[in-house]
Amino acid sequence: MLLQDVLYKVAIRSVMGSTSVEVNDIQIDSRKIKPGSAFVAVRGAATDGHQFIEKAIENGAKVIVCEDGSRLTTHDSRLTYVEVENSASAAAYMANNFYGRPSEKVKLMGVTGTNGKTTIATLLYKLFTRLGYKCGLLSTVENQVGDKVVPATHTTPDAISLNQLLSEMVNEGCTHVFMETSSHAIHQHRVTGLQYAGGIFSNITHDHLDYHQTFDEYIRVKKAFFDSLSTAAFAISNADDKRGTVMLQNTNAKKYYYSLKTVAEFKGKILDNSLGGLVMTVNDIEVHFRLIGEFNAYNLLAVYGAAVCLGEDKQEVLTALSVLTGAEGRFDYIVSPKEKVIAIVDYAHTPDALLNVLATIKKLKKGFEQVITVVGCGGDRDRTKRPVMAEAACEHSDKVIFTSDNPRSEDPAQIIKDMEEGLAVTHRKKYISIVDRKEAIKTAISLAKPEDIVLIAGKGHEKYQEIKGVRNHFDDKEEVKEMFELLDK
Repeated sequence: MLLQDVLYKVAIRSVMGSTSVEVNDIQIDSRKIKPGSAFVAVRGAATDGHQFIEKAIENGAKVIVCEDGSRLTTHDSRLTYVEVENSASAAAYMANNFYGRPSEKVKLMGVTGTNGKTTIATLLYKLFTRLGYKCGLLSTVENQVGDKVVPATHTTPDAISLNQLLSEMVNEGCTHVFMETSSHAIHQHRVTGLQYAGGIFSNITHDHLDYHQTFDEYIRVKKAFFDSLSTAAFAISNADDKRGTVMLQNTNAKKYYYSLKTVAEFKGKILDNSLGGLVMTVNDIEVHFRLIGEFNAYNLLAVYGAAVCLGEDKQEVLTALSVLTGAEGRFDYIVSPKEKVIAIVDYAHTPDALLNVLATIKKLKKGFEQVITVVGCGGDRDRTKRPVMAEAACEHSDKVIFTSDNPRSEDPAQIIKDMEEGLAVTHRKKYISIVDRKEAIKTAISLAKPEDIVLIAGKGHEKYQEIKGVRNHFDDKEEVKEMFELLDK
């Protein structure tokens, strides 16, 4: 494709060289450059792509796109240099153009919020697949192109990988794509230039303050997604979240709300909530769902609303939704055959998500069963939520074990100390600390009596534990099953 076509919609300051050259591909990683590539120097949180311009030229780049033209130390007449207002935004527009604007050829749904994104996107993918469509999924757990699974490395891929995946979905005949849209992706322009059919807001609570610095900034970034929707799109928001209305304040899209507590276009009411599933009314139609918990009632309402807005028959949608299961690692529960101990593996890694899961467990209890919670906090992430997570776990559990999550570059013992700082004096006798996650899970299950509930929070679907830059295989569910085999002998 000619560079002049690749640069459509990019805010350009200056050009040195020809824009009539052919571009073979676009890269933001100088190591992936091949002869004929365009290299976009993007300023990242950890590194600045401008530092790798010379390396990109050595590897065969014929086009250099950057924000700071003064960083160009050579002016090879065989190359084209483009100085732009914002490299991250430029990379997104360029990738969108290079791959033929794929988002315009599917019905793309973006799901944003603190909790529930993965479940909502996954349920939409499963629902529309069941309704007979070929679909794409972009989520924290995995990406799917029709039936083909593509491993996920980020909640939302970088702009080039994202447009490449969307293009692949178009080529494979997908008509609908459901995508988690993280605050990082919005802020870093990974989704800039995409055309959305609609957007969903789940909720917003304490998270990612290590990146966004303040809660107000976190809210502003989430809101920017809805501000960018076109008049042809629709926006669906959680009316029961205190910022649900604010999110849609300035959107040009058609506005809809879902709720369990107030008047809304998509209204639900929980009639029964047990390990057998949810019984609830959705716009006065009674339905039995396989998912459990009030938080899933909200997720189901969001999915139902989106499907109706996308033109699907209400009754068909509810019938299909009633048999679906959620995303892996979201309230996954296993019952030991003999002792009947219940273990729940959940991705809850924010205070609000943990409170939601523990509130659901409380409602599922039949009598005097103990709730034993295993929880940790990630390293190199928002430290302010650590004491809040610890207090939430102790407040709503009978026993708690603090342990490692993904400590990354941090000392796991120090992370646990940060958690302990949030504890009320009355809760200090409720917990013990076991740094080794395997031992923590083993101890929790050995402490459990028949019908007790063991919650293992924080990692959910993840099949690894990241320690000192190395990802070691670790699966909470595998550990639980291994312990249950020993327990039932």
